[in-house]
Amino acid sequence: MKKLGIIAGKGQLPLLLIEACQQQRRPFFVLRLDGYAAPLPANVPHATVRLGAMGKALNLLRKNQVKQIVMIGAVRRPSIWEVRPDWRALCFLWKVGMRAGDDGLLKSIIKQIETEGFEVIGADQILTQHLAYKGVYGKFQPSKQAWQDVKKGFAVAKTLGKADVGQAVIVAGGLVLGVEAIEGTDALIKRCQELHRRGPKGVLVKVKKPQQERRADLPTIGVDTVKQAARCGLQGLAIEEGAAFVVRPQEVIKQADKLGLFVVGVNEQCLKNK
Repeated sequence: MKKLGIIAGKGQLPLLLIEACQQQRRPFFVLRLDGYAAPLPANVPHATVRLGAMGKALNLLRKNQVKQIVMIGAVRRPSIWEVRPDWRALCFLWKVGMRAGDDGLLKSIIKQIETEGFEVIGADQILTQHLAYKGVYGKFQPSKQAWQDVKKGFAVAKTLGKADVGQAVIVAGGLVLGVEAIEGTDALIKRCQELHRRGPKGVLVKVKKPQQERRADLPTIGVDTVKQAARCGLQGLAIEEGAAFVVRPQEVIKQADKLGLFVVGVNEQCLKNK
């Protein structure tokens, strides 16, 4: 197997990818993004770089004989002042522009990495057991009204995704309470808690943007997402089958059952029958 370079941001996904490489006895090297990725033990081969140090990052990947690269984990989009780009990053940003949407920027980053001689692959090629499957996770089923909210949320999220806006929507009783933009899913859930009205509780729907580069930034939920949804009064979560990660699905099921929430994997075709 080709040596894998893991460019790691926030969350559990980078750690799961490291575990998968260790189980497969696959050679790997981790490039931690400073201020984002979790600390790693000394026995995990890694180095830490700041977000704008593109030249140093490329040199480290070459020095460690990396052939394939996975970009994984959340990274909050910074301003140009926070990035403090080195010369390589500055040339890249000058060419691409900071006004590109998230998906457009990620596609440009992947293209740049590939021009440097690396092969970029998706984490979904390795973490297959964490990809969302179609059907209900756990023992709680969506009500008839909840299915209608999921259906509407799916359609709205796909429409917004075409404009490269966000991946998540919250719907309650047919009303769109909020859509995800730069703030992220957790902030969206908190914001919608104050907007809830009497009637059916809200539903969170997360989908892949129609044109999204699936080698980076697939929608993700985990135990923390379920806990946050419960704290803010949602009744369940829906994610897109085969296009979203469910981090440690058995733990997600256990937590959802404990808190009384449904979690369901859906696709466009199955929603037509609801």
